[in-house]
Amino acid sequence: MITLCHGERIHLVDKKGRHYALTLKAGETYQFSGQTIPHDELIGKADGTLVTLSGGKAMLALRPTFGEYVLKMPRGAQVLYPKDLALITMWADIYPGARVFEAGTGSGALTMALLRAVGHRGLVVTYEAREDFSRTALMNIERYMGVAPNLVPLRRNAYEGIDLPEDRLPFDRVVLDLPEPWQVVSHAASVLRSGGIFLSFVPTVPQVQRTVEALERAAVFGMPETFETLLRTWSIQGRSVRPDHRMVAHSGFLTVARKVDPGFCGGAEVPCHDGVDQDERADHEDAP
Repeated sequence: MITLCHGERIHLVDKKGRHYALTLKAGETYQFSGQTIPHDELIGKADGTLVTLSGGKAMLALRPTFGEYVLKMPRGAQVLYPKDLALITMWADIYPGARVFEAGTGSGALTMALLRAVGHRGLVVTYEAREDFSRTALMNIERYMGVAPNLVPLRRNAYEGIDLPEDRLPFDRVVLDLPEPWQVVSHAASVLRSGGIFLSFVPTVPQVQRTVEALERAAVFGMPETFETLLRTWSIQGRSVRPDHRMVAHSGFLTVARKVDPGFCGGAEVPCHDGVDQDERADHEDAP
């Protein structure tokens, strides 16, 4: 049985599904709208236990999922939404044992997603220029994951360059959550292995345009793609089935490209007279 422990970050969840985060500390008391519950009554309880506060309010005591944790953890920089974290690890193809470079660390949400994906055999090197962001991120990471021996956090500015790890082996992936990722493209090209993946996350169209232009100028990145994801939840209560009134719509654009032989990136295909690429035309013609 999994039980709640001293020093652990947990969530209390009310019947409306609202989450309230707290860190369990023996001898302390949690207060909520005039009602209280001693931490000692929570420590040792099973994950998912129904508890009652002093005024009779019933709440679930839960270990938060990763997605729930990142939305409630302390933050310096803006936290990426779970929907984007899930896509980043998939489209950057973060796999067990991968060597990943990340910038910036921000509040640590993306760093944790990368660490979970690379596993104990992988490596995550993360740059963060701001000391306050770095301090908050490391606290968030350790509070949820414990000490991560395969994390190398550095107070550096990725715009000024990227250094290879001590073993001098290249990175498999470069993942950027920075305002100006185009300034890092040339650095990424020098530390990525052939076939490695570059991914950047930015919130606006001008940022995307400049990033894609930088990838094209580098002449070693092929197959670029840019996309976003919109998440709409639904309310299902008996016969009442409808989309929720609120949704997590635009949060940012992901741009993905692969480092390939420069010969592949030498020039654009000549389109047909109607503006359709020859290969694209063939794909349509072959479709049933």
